[in-house]
Amino acid sequence: MLTVNDILEGTAGTLVAARAPEGATFRRGIIDSRKAAEGDLFFALRGENYDAHDFVPDAFKSGAAGAVVSRPVEAGGRAVFHVSDPLGALQRLASFWRRRHDVRVVGITGSVGKTTCKELTAAVLSSHYRTLKSEANINTEIGIPLTLLQLTKEHERAVLEFGMYVPGDIELLADIAAPDVGVVTNVGPVHMERAGSIGAIGAAKAELVEALPADGLAVLNGDDPRVTVMARWTKARTLLFGLGEQCDVRGSDIETRGLDGISFTITHEGKSVRAECPLPGRHHVYPALAATAVALGEGMSLKEIVAALAEARAALRLTVRGGVNGCTIIDDSYNASPDSMVAALDLLAELPGRRIAVLGHMRELGAAEEEGHRRVGRYTKGRCDALYVVGDDARVLAEEARAAGQDATLIQSADEAAKALRNELREGDHVLVKASRAVGLESLVDALTSKPDGTSG
Repeated sequence: MLTVNDILEGTAGTLVAARAPEGATFRRGIIDSRKAAEGDLFFALRGENYDAHDFVPDAFKSGAAGAVVSRPVEAGGRAVFHVSDPLGALQRLASFWRRRHDVRVVGITGSVGKTTCKELTAAVLSSHYRTLKSEANINTEIGIPLTLLQLTKEHERAVLEFGMYVPGDIELLADIAAPDVGVVTNVGPVHMERAGSIGAIGAAKAELVEALPADGLAVLNGDDPRVTVMARWTKARTLLFGLGEQCDVRGSDIETRGLDGISFTITHEGKSVRAECPLPGRHHVYPALAATAVALGEGMSLKEIVAALAEARAALRLTVRGGVNGCTIIDDSYNASPDSMVAALDLLAELPGRRIAVLGHMRELGAAEEEGHRRVGRYTKGRCDALYVVGDDARVLAEEARAAGQDATLIQSADEAAKALRNELREGDHVLVKASRAVGLESLVDALTSKPDGTSG
């Protein structure tokens, strides 16, 4: 529990004034008044289109014990900490709180797969240590501090996902969280529209390993040269993971069981063990190997790690749902990049029955946009029996698929795709639906998983 003195000390530098009932304590930090509960500390942040100071009374009404504000509010006997900048105060307090706890922090970043890697790493470490993890894909300058404020004296490890939109973001997160271990899954053209180049993205991801202490550990993808080179940029010891002979933690002999998971061999320092993981698709070998490398660095044995991987139940963005006419829908409509598209197509290719891919535009690729779509278009050949491309902005994907010998149907909208597929789909079909979130293909998934009257299919 945070005390008033903790907050006074932790927000030093932003604190202007404070008043609080004697003995007041706070169980967690929040920024959404709708989620306020007894004992919470509400941070009144400002955004482009909102000012959370307007919702302080609502937070108090729901039981919040205090608020961090930058302008006067009606306190009603609750604690109020007046600061120059509520976001800055949140970050300073989280950094203070992290350093008050004897916990080892694992930071995970990368262009693709960092959420899955975080989930698997936390699952493995949790089998041996009391572990805190950032929820879902909370990975920002707001989410990471809120997670750190949940630390208690019981926690021995914390596993955090570090996201970035522009260079400097990960440096800020590392300054707040002070990671002991840093994992970089890969470097690809995600957010290149903002970062400017693939080199800038690599440099931004490297901010994590640059921040590690000399007695820390950098866990790097040994099969990605843009990641492997980061070993030169860190004072920490390094472990490479991947499939190549140069990797310290190496995977081999991969067998897939479709949607039921994978099995593979892990080799480290001359010892080999057979491992199973319930996550579908051979691409999940990489986060499993990264989790293994972290756990080895944290003192766990290969035997313990393999047992934990077999039981891991990571929450994936990809979900499998029953569809119309007995088909199976693989819903991966949340986000997309060339690498994640390729991984999803590989998974589709492993499945029985007729395989249908419904793909849409990949956003935020900047100068890599055309080649990224062409790469995916070429890759569809032989991995699906039918290809539907939704939207004119993904036309080049369809064109490249046809040039490679894959039949492709270009459809203008998710509604049109739903009409075209509803009558065509049949029992045994597997349908992959994937695009950037802004394309809105979740509406297609909803249409293909419900009956014409709107009930579940």
